[in-house]
Amino acid sequence: MPDSQTSAPRGGVRLARGASPWLLPTVATAALSLTRARKSGRWAAVAVPTTALAAGMLWFFRDPEREITQGRVISPADGVVQSIMPWKDGRTRVAIFMSPLNVHVNRAPLAGTVTSVEHIPGGFVPAFNKESENNERVVWHFDTELGDIEMVQIAGAVARRIVPYIPQGTKVEQGERIGLIRFGSRVDIYLPEGIDVAVEVGQATTAGVTRIDRD
Repeated sequence: MPDSQTSAPRGGVRLARGASPWLLPTVATAALSLTRARKSGRWAAVAVPTTALAAGMLWFFRDPEREITQGRVISPADGVVQSIMPWKDGRTRVAIFMSPLNVHVNRAPLAGTVTSVEHIPGGFVPAFNKESENNERVVWHFDTELGDIEMVQIAGAVARRIVPYIPQGTKVEQGERIGLIRFGSRVDIYLPEGIDVAVEVGQATTAGVTRIDRD
């Protein structure tokens, strides 16, 4: 299946889809200030922070290629495992906290079909706070070989925009890019009953690379 992103040229830099509303004005302002800084000391003072901000934005919206790990369930997000909690229905929730330094493009944890993509309005409490479960979020359901798999993208205090890349009914490959959360945030994945968790609280994860389940 083709990826949901347009491939970057070999040796080029891939930037995440959904970055333009933030990235373009920032880069344009930095370019303007650098151009005018040659003739004005006042603009030179402006050029330093605007260029630093543009560089930070380019770093934040990076979207590196990944060699996808073979396994039943792989991490949908870069970050750190914040909690592992048993659910009343027998599932286990693995919550992954994503700081602003992480890659924020999320990937499909399994191959399957997207059966629903639901946006739920909410607040913007910091993603590491327990109350963040009531934050703005997008709930995904995948029909997979393990049955229904639920994944939730949760916005944080800074991350106030979730950008799904694909709609309901789309067939996805494991590790395929499926969406973006702008700035610090959290991603939860619910493992079916009987699936053992291979990660631990505090462990770093890499989307498409870190295996979440254990044989």
